[in-house]
Amino acid sequence: MAREFTAQMSTYRGRWRLYVVLLNTTERWPEYGFDRALPVPTFTERTDALGVLGFEPVPGAAWQWTESSQDPDDPASPVVLIAAVRVRSRMEVSA
Repeated sequence: MAREFTAQMSTYRGRWRLYVVLLNTTERWPEYGFDRALPVPTFTERTDALGVLGFEPVPGAAWQWTESSQDPDDPASPVVLIAAVRVRSRMEVSA
């Protein structure tokens, strides 16, 4: 059975990036940059980016959006949107 991970997408330096969170490891997290701020990457673009990284959404998984802020202590701080979805390694699925 393939291990599951969380993929997240957020903006970094004004551009969207998607990355797979690998906990309890010193490995670099797989990351894909969209090189733009707008429009927000579509579902298809996100799925394609996950494929480039060797992952796919877990069947039935849906993207969840969370609102945060750049400075949690300042209610006037700019909003940061973070999207997350459960994924699995495509390599482990095909093995």
